[in-house]
Amino acid sequence: MLGSTHGTLTTDFRARVEACGETPRTAVHSTAAPSAEDAVALDVSGRPLYAEVPDLDRFFRPESVAVIGASDAEGRPNTGITRQLLAWAERVGARIHPVHPTRATVFGLPCHASVADLPEQVDLAVLLVGDPLPVIEELAEAKVKFAVAFASGFAETGDAGAAAQARLSAAVERSGLRLLGPNTNLNAFEAFRDDLDGPAIALITQSGHQGRPVYTLQELGIRLSHWAPTGNEADLETSDFISYFAERPEVGAIACYVEGLKDGRSFLLAADRAARNGVPVVAVKVGRTETGARMAASHTGKLTGADTVVDAAMRQFGVIRVDGLDELQDTAALLARARKPLADGVVVYSISGGTGAHFSDLATEAGLSLPTLTQAKQDELHQWIPEYLNVANPVDNGGHPVGDWHGRKIIDAILADPSVGVLICPITGPFPPMSDKLAQDLVDAAEQSDKLICVIWGSPVGTEEAYRTTLLGSSRVATFRTFGNCITAVRAYLGHHRFTASYRSPFDEAPRTPSPSYRKAQALMRPGQQLSEHAAKQLLRAYGIRVPREQLVTSAAAAVRAAGLVGYPVVMKASGPQLGHKTELGLVKIGLTSASQIRDAYRELTDIARYESVPLDGILVCQMVERGVEMVVGVTRDDLFGPTVTVGLGGVLVEVLRDAAVRVPPFGEDQARAMLTELRGHPLLEGVRGAPPADVDALVEVVLRVQRMALELGDVLCELDINPLMVLPRGQGAVALDALAICR
Repeated sequence: MLGSTHGTLTTDFRARVEACGETPRTAVHSTAAPSAEDAVALDVSGRPLYAEVPDLDRFFRPESVAVIGASDAEGRPNTGITRQLLAWAERVGARIHPVHPTRATVFGLPCHASVADLPEQVDLAVLLVGDPLPVIEELAEAKVKFAVAFASGFAETGDAGAAAQARLSAAVERSGLRLLGPNTNLNAFEAFRDDLDGPAIALITQSGHQGRPVYTLQELGIRLSHWAPTGNEADLETSDFISYFAERPEVGAIACYVEGLKDGRSFLLAADRAARNGVPVVAVKVGRTETGARMAASHTGKLTGADTVVDAAMRQFGVIRVDGLDELQDTAALLARARKPLADGVVVYSISGGTGAHFSDLATEAGLSLPTLTQAKQDELHQWIPEYLNVANPVDNGGHPVGDWHGRKIIDAILADPSVGVLICPITGPFPPMSDKLAQDLVDAAEQSDKLICVIWGSPVGTEEAYRTTLLGSSRVATFRTFGNCITAVRAYLGHHRFTASYRSPFDEAPRTPSPSYRKAQALMRPGQQLSEHAAKQLLRAYGIRVPREQLVTSAAAAVRAAGLVGYPVVMKASGPQLGHKTELGLVKIGLTSASQIRDAYRELTDIARYESVPLDGILVCQMVERGVEMVVGVTRDDLFGPTVTVGLGGVLVEVLRDAAVRVPPFGEDQARAMLTELRGHPLLEGVRGAPPADVDALVEVVLRVQRMALELGDVLCELDINPLMVLPRGQGAVALDALAICR
């Protein structure tokens, strides 16, 4: 997860944005929750700007529950479920009302023939029926607030199941109740330990079994407050639960296992709410590969979306994406329980120089900051550690000092350094009494310090007293079993707090009314068609994006006159609504310096177009711009998130290099600049081999203007490709040399 760096707008940049009819972006930092008025605010395309938080209190803590299809007949699947629901209801203090048309009692409780016969209005209905659809209308008439459908056979089974799920969704929407499922399970009704304190993990899973590792953390003393098994998400979805958990005071972190997102926009709004509240969201999102995506779709019946877009969207809103369930549990546990860091510096402390060096290499490679301790601090440590051992960071104590009072002195001295926010101690294996004493000293020091102490207990056995009792018995020490998981969690912990410290919601600054540019652009759009290069450049001009001096001509004589006005040397290109890659067809001529070359080029271009049966609207005679860095900036549509903005290295090698970064609008200047730093080719913008630095401010301006186009024209603009965008030396701007636009 990347932190955000917020820049301020230059005077020139602000003036240029205002000239385009846009509201200039400010450096206002806002983490406040939206007001009641904002809760219904819409952006320029009519989409909500803030997440609606469902009131799920009565779902997780109902006062009364109806079990539709309840049973106590031995050997029936519904019997086991009914028994578990009875036990859960007793724990949460809910009244259970069995419903079955042919039973007088179930487990000694009066059984009602139908929903209409219930003795009171219930908060939650659990549907133990094969087809929940007929029951929904009855529940609506009884004003039931929530329902859970366990039945399978819906979108996860194919087209027929998807159609059945669509009918179920429509019925739920008409009813006014909220539905969990179908194809869900009993995880929401698990037993949660109530003897654990401190911030808790709230768990969301689309596959119940994948949440078991996180649920089991309770056995290690880590509190779990909720489990939402969302299943097929015909109604309630992952985003609803993220929004709800982000407002719960007991929730310290949200852990998610996501197979497919129901709606990309809803997910971003929920992640935004969590970021505003400083609540970390840690997620495993499957579908990185074609195989993974196909498996996920067959299991939940939803789109997984292009993984690069999903990944970028998560980082953009501070969602911490991890790969394994072990990383999910370790990272969520650390983020839920650890206090805010006082510094970003990490010190590695060990009883072995080899261990310290090994871990430090891995941590540094992962991007953690391992500051060199000051000479004064090193001198202090050498009071207890032999002079020949390294104490600059990593700190190697050689082993012996941990056996007595020296060990605690060393730990306290390290923690006292103001540059240190995290102390990590890898213990590769039990070596009592040395490892036992070290573990106890670390636990005791953690109780007295506001700084994070992490221990990696490398023994594969895990039954040692120092591990099971001393380390796991501490609520202040974060204990891991592998180097990798520790590094992943600590990096996420430091990154999360950097991110939220400077987070300002892009939705606060998203445009709510169309700009003057939008009104100009509307007249240029051609539904269902690709615009010619000339028309696409007019679209760019409407949004204040600079294009070369050029003229569209329809005769050789006009081309010669245009070249004189544009200024030699010139470029000549065929322009037509069906032209994409003009270079491949020989429809581009560059470096023309005379009238004769202009006439010859005009004749050749029109001949090729006739031969290839390509209709033209004319020939473009363009100013030739040579010196700069070729970039590509564009808009594409993602199935989940809608319009997305991409920036990368451009030119003819764009498809070969595939060096690009993507963001989902809305986003601010900070994210636009972050996109550039993600590129492997970013050094080209800084200037290499004697080349001057490029005008990065102008490039950022183009990215933001293209984003405005994506937001305002998203319903009609299917694709936009500015390639190349020539970024000139610093202070000289950026010029869109070619453009392609496709309308929906």
